[in-house]
Amino acid sequence: MALHYHCRHCGVKVGSIDNISVTSEQLGFDHLNNEERQEMITYQQNGDIHIKTICEDCQDALNRNPDLHQYERFIQ
Repeated sequence: MALHYHCRHCGVKVGSIDNISVTSEQLGFDHLNNEERQEMITYQQNGDIHIKTICEDCQDALNRNPDLHQYERFIQ
């Protein structure tokens, strides 16, 4: 199993963790409600997990321009 993190706004790959054996509680997934889990986490047939996060560049852009929160994608 591998975890793959991608930015939800620009799509850039933030990072991956390979060959990991952890529980959803250790990853903090238990703090998400069902809607957040469906939106942020995708389970692949091969056991990999794809997680939507926010990269540093997009977070900086959101901090400078709070009105961007209304858009799903604002960096293209």
